[in-house]
Amino acid sequence: MPSAAERTRTLVQSTCSSVLLIPGVDAVAWDQLMPLTRSVGPEGDLFLELPADSPAVRTATHAEDDELTAVLELTDVAPVSVPHRIRGRAWVSGRLTTVPGLSGPGRTTLRLETGEAYVDDLWGAEEVEPEDFRDAAPDPLTGYEAELLQHLHAAHGEQLATLCGLLGGRAEGRCAAHLPSVVPLALDRHGLRLRLREDRGQCYDARFEFPAPVRDVNELRDAMYTLFEAAAR
Repeated sequence: MPSAAERTRTLVQSTCSSVLLIPGVDAVAWDQLMPLTRSVGPEGDLFLELPADSPAVRTATHAEDDELTAVLELTDVAPVSVPHRIRGRAWVSGRLTTVPGLSGPGRTTLRLETGEAYVDDLWGAEEVEPEDFRDAAPDPLTGYEAELLQHLHAAHGEQLATLCGLLGGRAEGRCAAHLPSVVPLALDRHGLRLRLREDRGQCYDARFEFPAPVRDVNELRDAMYTLFEAAAR
């Protein structure tokens, strides 16, 4: 199971949407508070690039030596159509300052010094210590996950449905009579999560762990083959 720090770090360094929230700051255009890029420094601080005319940039610039706190809110949405599509949210809060000289024309980089973090996702809700966030690494599949899930959904739907047979007693009364509709919901180095929907409209998730955590797409291919082979038996 990925740790809360790893899950939060993965969301920060993924392509999921985010917005920078500053007390007292409103944007007429919501996208003015959405970072154009996000990265994490060696000390665990977040570097957020925003339009130079963003209200967040103006506020951080005028704050000077005053303590300005902000929260980066991240929303993770499944890349395939599925009931209850939001997979999770994370919040990283701390002191916000400007970083001169790092951005291109029309952009300004802000530093969010990580003070507190919290994640609420498919695994549950947990607080994250700044040191754990700093030391965590994002999931190695995060840059490929959306494409991989879309491919599984489009090209391997029947094979995914056969994984229901691996659920054993958990599938009793659910998968015995017929296969439910199956959608790949999430993928990480530890395993695959499916969302199954019955005819009556009820949904439930099933998690399939890999024999060992994978380090790249090549190892993922072998792990998926092992899962499908086990289901075929």
